[in-house]
Amino acid sequence: MRKVCVFTGTRADFGLLKPLMHEINYHDEMELQIVATTMHMSPYFGETYKEILDAGFNIDKKVECLLSGDTANAVTKSMGLAMIGFADAIAELEPDFAIILGDRTEMLMAASACSVANIPIGHLHGGEVTEGAYDDAFRHAISKMSALHFTSTEEYRKRVIQLGENPESVFNVGAIGIDSIKSLNLMDKNEFQKAIDFKLNKRNILITYHPVTLEENTAANQMEEIFAALHQLKDTHFIFTYANSDKSGATINRMIEDFVRKNDAISCAFPSLGQLRYLSALQHVDMVLGNSSSGILEVPSFKIPTINIGDRQKGREMPDSVINCNVDRMSILKAIEKADDLDLANMVSIYGEGKAAKKIISILERKINGVDLKKGFFDLNKDQ
Repeated sequence: MRKVCVFTGTRADFGLLKPLMHEINYHDEMELQIVATTMHMSPYFGETYKEILDAGFNIDKKVECLLSGDTANAVTKSMGLAMIGFADAIAELEPDFAIILGDRTEMLMAASACSVANIPIGHLHGGEVTEGAYDDAFRHAISKMSALHFTSTEEYRKRVIQLGENPESVFNVGAIGIDSIKSLNLMDKNEFQKAIDFKLNKRNILITYHPVTLEENTAANQMEEIFAALHQLKDTHFIFTYANSDKSGATINRMIEDFVRKNDAISCAFPSLGQLRYLSALQHVDMVLGNSSSGILEVPSFKIPTINIGDRQKGREMPDSVINCNVDRMSILKAIEKADDLDLANMVSIYGEGKAAKKIISILERKINGVDLKKGFFDLNKDQ
């Protein structure tokens, strides 16, 4: 039995990783370990570690490291606490292999701790580009610490190879978030309205806006522009999900709470919808607005438009359903108008068909016992 440790820090990455976690859990030659951290343990973000338990998993180790502040100083200190906690978790669990998704601060710390402990890493969603966030650098750093790579498109596979990774260790499996879309029984409209205690309107917009972390002190002004645009819309209801725990995230969430308090007849907000309610929302809303990666990776599978605001996701491969706009009220309103007229009935997602977890398991079956941590640098010029 090979002990495969999955690190999860947010409602979002758990929702993406859940199909793979089930595959590992049911595998005859793999033992699933789970380390939950950061936002999962926070009452402010809904204590989403409970979603892991509700899904039938055991949490082998909780690493509490999230400080209450959203300044650069607080985030950096949280990273330090995460590193200490992951060191203890790895020493206790002694995993044979680690699974890490994405690019967040805590995942950089998890990858660093695994690298020092000689634990090979399988990295999901490497090779992507998000020019507006420091996550971009973290993602590439995690790729360089990883032994196996599971990318969401062929373009991203090529980019990981460009980072010096051997092509034999880099696999395009598609976006793993689509797996759950294909397998879950989503709520119908009445079930969903009851689940969120909120009535939908003629038009409905799901909104998630995260801080643009490579910009300084822009969060409040950007949210004001978004709210100004929303106030111009008629017969429209708004469902907000909170920003994450990046610096300035709490600023955005306080503004959302204030907006909903003043406009409770047309809006509601949730620290976390959870995977079932979130994906069900995508089945019933008319569009998604904000700057979450989900709007680019998962939302297109529902054939609804995404209005991608600002630079946080700049650089990603964009499906035809994504409308990019600047962070000002007029640009946002024009994008909404364009979204109303967009016909996506025949659109095909560029991020796969929902079979990523099974592809990853098949690769792990072949590769997990032969990982060589002494990897060389694959030089494109030299080896071509």
